Amino acid sequence: MRKIIIYIDGGARNNPGPAALGVVFCNEKGQIFKKYAHFLGERTNNEAEYEAAIFALKKIKALLGGRLAKESEIELRSDSEFLIKQLKGEYKVLDPAIQNLFLQLWNLKTDFPKLKLRLIPREKNKEADLLVNEVLDSHQKTKTLL
Repeated sequence: MRKIIIYIDGGARNNPGPAALGVVFCNEKGQIFKKYAHFLGERTNNEAEYEAAIFALKKIKALLGGRLAKESEIELRSDSEFLIKQLKGEYKVLDPAIQNLFLQLWNLKTDFPKLKLRLIPREKNKEADLLVNEVLDSHQKTKTLL
């Protein structure tokens, strides 16, 4: 069996505002093997956190293929208490925009029977956070140049 650790982060400046996601894939030894960063447009911080989780699961399924995704132990790590506690059923999903993202993510989870969700401190999520901020900084510079 294979274990993959995925660090995710999403962020929005001015909330809502320009938003981005960062995703870092590591093997069971903690060695990074893939990184992704993506600009999302105007979103809230919570929407960006959900978008990061959705992106990460879609991407790992594409990389592994459906059969291997089902067999692999996937640990999704996030510093978003909001995201993790909603996915674990500890917080209600009240916002209509979040409800849609929650359903997308919930349906994706069925492809990963060995998926574990883990809330981590911000300082343990620096790599994914850095990716988010690099995208947002880059987007701001491009916008300023126009």
